Amino acid sequence: MIFITGDTHGDFRRFSTNIFPEQKEMTKEDYVIICGDFGIWDGSKRENYWLDWLGDKPFTTLFVTGNHENYDRLRQLPTSTWKGGTVQFIRNSGIHLMRGQVFGIDGKRIFTMGGASSHDIEDGILEADDPNFHTKRKSLDKRRAFYRINHISWWQEELPSDEEYSEARKNLEACDWSVDYVISHCAPSSVEDIIGGGTFKHDKLTEFFEEVKEKLAFDYWFFGHYHDNRAIARRYILLYEQILQVHPPE
Repeated sequence: MIFITGDTHGDFRRFSTNIFPEQKEMTKEDYVIICGDFGIWDGSKRENYWLDWLGDKPFTTLFVTGNHENYDRLRQLPTSTWKGGTVQFIRNSGIHLMRGQVFGIDGKRIFTMGGASSHDIEDGILEADDPNFHTKRKSLDKRRAFYRINHISWWQEELPSDEEYSEARKNLEACDWSVDYVISHCAPSSVEDIIGGGTFKHDKLTEFFEEVKEKLAFDYWFFGHYHDNRAIARRYILLYEQILQVHPPE
């Protein structure tokens, strides 16, 4: 079985048995995929408790990255090959599906490309080592500004590197631009326009996804980021708290 859901932000309570009773029939050979903003953040006792709690579930958790992840921590993890693509193991059954990869999971070919632009940084990014950091932060807090702090609450790696785009194109070429599912955090530019009525700013990643949208043969594209649950043009599935079964048992 394959289930897919949206952003968790380190809050995994939706996977409690009373909310997600389907897990009673699941094993570690069944998968729940999280479409970004998984919740790798500060390495605190609380975070580790919930990662262990999730790892003890009967299913295997897979995720792509979002714009709210601690990329400094992720960078420290080793990579390995799993199901035909590159991954990082957070726990034995908690697996980061890295960018630009194509995986073969339960007979389905799945393309993964995490990342997104933060929408809550219009007042800027502060540097923690700036001599005027505290003064600037106090001023921003006073007017309830939308800002982030570099390497504390924001990382430039929220968007893919040139190498990750190249990796994606190479792997899509290798599978003749044909997959069953796409898993991302944000959406192609044209789909994003439908969601936000043109209020979201396009970026290199949403424009890359627009290219993929035009060239790739796929059944469904699942993504999170916009905190809603809705189907767009039938094939583009925005998920937040809903847990959707996409591949039932044979």
